[in-house]
Amino acid sequence: MDALTNPTTFRAAVESGDMDAAIALLTEDVEFHSPVVHSPYRGRDAVAPILRAVATVFEDFRYVGEIDGGEDHLLQFRAHVGDRELEGIDLLHHDASGAIDRLTVMIRPLSALQAVAGAMRDRLAAQG
Repeated sequence: MDALTNPTTFRAAVESGDMDAAIALLTEDVEFHSPVVHSPYRGRDAVAPILRAVATVFEDFRYVGEIDGGEDHLLQFRAHVGDRELEGIDLLHHDASGAIDRLTVMIRPLSALQAVAGAMRDRLAAQG
């Protein structure tokens, strides 16, 4: 995996708020598994507005741990949405070139996930 597509680069992009750089690390046909909806979103164009919205919905976002498993990389995070504190993971899967071809997000507790779902629905509707 080269410096442009390693998980540390994704982490640095997200932590700095550079969502364009994070999105650029995704394959064109990336598959995004949301903690809110049943079916995955497919394609960079479908995932980009979600990542941009989540960057504005999560407050005090920070990664607090990571596990490197080769093709799979786990980034553990904490954040707030309104008065709800949440913790979650970003599970990244890399293709043979090192680009992110699957991103799975999990969030707990349920009350925080519900707050995220409502805030994301409002943000995405405002984006059009």
